[in-house]
Amino acid sequence: MARGNQRDKAREAAQKKLAGQKKGNAKSGSEMARDKELAAQKMREKQAAADAKKAAEVAVKK
Repeated sequence: MARGNQRDKAREAAQKKLAGQKKGNAKSGSEMARDKELAAQKMREKQAAADAKKAAEVAVKK
């Protein structure tokens, strides 16, 4: 009966492997590029705000 158990274990392992592969990214190339550009734009805005705040603090100290 050991072989039956091995077959079941192998089947379970294969199902887990397939389930893990399906969890990948489902976005197309253009969607991925658009999302990447939006994230980059947000980061540029955050950096500009931080630079402005830092410049204002330096101006106050002088």
